[in-house]
Amino acid sequence: MDESLKHSISVSGRKRLVMEGVLHVDSFDESEITLETNLGMLVLKGEGLHITHLNLEHGNLAAEGYFTSFQYHESKERGKARAKGMLSRILK
Repeated sequence: MDESLKHSISVSGRKRLVMEGVLHVDSFDESEITLETNLGMLVLKGEGLHITHLNLEHGNLAAEGYFTSFQYHESKERGKARAKGMLSRILK
């Protein structure tokens, strides 16, 4: 397998997440983490979320909290997903 396409997500009890293939963290707060991965944009949602480890050089991320959803967005929607997140934060 090509190392540049290595992508995995491991979740333990909906409380701990370990991930490979992370290129960039676009935004994060206690309820949502938005990531750019080597397979597209990924939005993690939940409660009490926090990133415990991040190494972009190796593409690794670890997070804790209570995870409720994982949603991938295609590359062409990347701008829409980022704009929607920003707009929702402004309007809170």
